Amino acid sequence: PSPPQNPSVLLLLLLLLLSRVLSTPSSSMAQSNNSAIPITEQFWSLVDKADRRFSRVRDRPSHDRNRDDGDFHKAFKLYTRLWKMQQEHRAALTDAGMRRWEVGEIASRIAQLYYGQYRRTSDSSYLAEAFVFYEAVLDREYLRDAPSAPSAAAAAAEVALAHKQLRLLVRFLNVSLILGRREMVLRLASLLRIVLEEHRRSFQETEYKEWKHVVQEVVRFLKADTPFMNMRPLRYSFAFDPPPDTLPSVVPGGTKRSLALRDAVLCSYYHNEVKIGELTLDTFRMLQCLEWDPCGMFSLKSGADGTHSGMGLNSHNLLQDIRDPSLPLNPRKLILYRPSITHFLMVLATMCEELPHDGILLIYLSAADTAEKITGSFRKLDISSPSNSPVNSPPESSSPITGSQKINNELHLWLGSHGSEGTCSDAETCICCDEPRNICLPYLLVIEVACSKYIYPCDLVPFTRRPLFLVIDSKCSHAFKAGFLILV
Repeated sequence: PSPPQNPSVLLLLLLLLLSRVLSTPSSSMAQSNNSAIPITEQFWSLVDKADRRFSRVRDRPSHDRNRDDGDFHKAFKLYTRLWKMQQEHRAALTDAGMRRWEVGEIASRIAQLYYGQYRRTSDSSYLAEAFVFYEAVLDREYLRDAPSAPSAAAAAAEVALAHKQLRLLVRFLNVSLILGRREMVLRLASLLRIVLEEHRRSFQETEYKEWKHVVQEVVRFLKADTPFMNMRPLRYSFAFDPPPDTLPSVVPGGTKRSLALRDAVLCSYYHNEVKIGELTLDTFRMLQCLEWDPCGMFSLKSGADGTHSGMGLNSHNLLQDIRDPSLPLNPRKLILYRPSITHFLMVLATMCEELPHDGILLIYLSAADTAEKITGSFRKLDISSPSNSPVNSPPESSSPITGSQKINNELHLWLGSHGSEGTCSDAETCICCDEPRNICLPYLLVIEVACSKYIYPCDLVPFTRRPLFLVIDSKCSHAFKAGFLILV
């Protein structure tokens, strides 16, 4: 056939041919470059990149609902590539110096990513996947490396590996505790004591005391929670609770929208609390109460949906007794351990701002008042007028009032160090004019209010613009009840 006479058609054919010619060498060159780089260099480069991405995910705040999960997915993808790479090239990487504990570190990072995502979303599937990876690291003894020749470097490496083992056991214990895997919790508590005693001589005195304190916290927590082991679970249970669609619901008053519990803030601040890390006993029980997904021995149900498309390291599927499409989604929960007043209020403001239009925010606040007694009444405090605030209100008597007496006459919760430690009422002189306390009383009262670590009922009033469910676990909870009744 004769060639086309249209110049534009000829030009188009030439450009198409040229693009094909140029693309073929570039793709082959890229493949040759990748194949030219040793697999060991690719592996270590990917490890550094994954560690940087992991740090970014770990440092992100967990109370931001509208946060982009791109960092989590990128970090998870990098560690998945690392895991597959070490499986396919285990011999070459081992010859290049890869240790067994480094394989365990990859699996541990994947488990940490899953657990962190559970804390941000309250999706139990992430928690179950974290359990799978932690269990694989423990059963395959990835963090028990073969002993090397005695030397200073080998001793330092052994101590560092012992710290990794202890941190893994504590993290795995937290996951097992939330999932209700009581047998695993007891096993991990026993292993924690054994590993600590094995490396007692290798640790410095301060390191050993810190880990000994962690072990004591675990023992104390389990001892306090043991009476609840044989009782019905705090979570929803198929054995004790009716189907979710038959549960009583709140009839909406004056509104057409139906409300549901979407977010919860669990805050605890008591002196000498029973806790494991930052998980206190009271927040742990509240966490269980806000979980729809069954757990432990109570999670079995005939006919439950066992489909699961996640990636696990063993054949046992933990999600087959957790996921149930008939159950509602878990509310997103945020645990705050001993926050400052400013941080607590900032988190509440962020969560109220991002609360869905049909959502309810639950606030659980477990704290004590400093003096452990209430001598005033919230009804004496008019929150509508600034002139009646604690700063501007004149003293009821002409006798001098100390700062601690002024604070004890208000109804409040203490979110600070034990007692009056760390407050300005400890100062003998005013920090503004350097005058004695009984002389510079107005300035002292202003300073005390400014740097106080108390939270008052009126501090929570702005958040009542959104649907709010408030739980005060304290001896002075009646103060908050009386205060909010005034607003109705």
